[in-house]
Amino acid sequence: MEYPAELKYHPEHMWVLVEEDVATVGITDFAQDQLGEVIYLDLPEPGEALGAGEELGAVESAKSVSDLISPVSGVVTEANRDLEDQPTAVNQDPYGDGWMAKVKLEDPAELAELLSAEAYQELLE
Repeated sequence: MEYPAELKYHPEHMWVLVEEDVATVGITDFAQDQLGEVIYLDLPEPGEALGAGEELGAVESAKSVSDLISPVSGVVTEANRDLEDQPTAVNQDPYGDGWMAKVKLEDPAELAELLSAEAYQELLE
C-alpha cells in the first residue's frame, strides 16, 4: 500500500494535503482497500463548517457504509463532485482523483496533531 510522505494522516484513515491555508482531504489507501469497491459518497457542501474529529460525510461500498471523519477544522470550499459519477476513483486513485473535499483551515495548529506517513503505517501494524 501507498502512503505519500508529503501528506499528514488522521487515525480515522483520512489524509490531508495542505497548500497555503487550504487542506485537501480524502481516505487513505488502507481505508479504500478495507472498504472494497466504493459505490456512493455523501460529501459536504461548500460553506459547511467542520470540526476536527466530526463527521465530514459518508462512504458506501459493497461491504459497508462508513462515516468520513474530518481531520481538520474549517469551512468546506469545494467538494469533489466528480465522485458522484465516478465513485470508484476513490479506489483507483485515493490520493489523486479520489480526493473528497477542500477545507479552508480554521486552526493550522491542528496539523501538528496529525500523523506522518511513517507514524500512520506504525498505527496500522
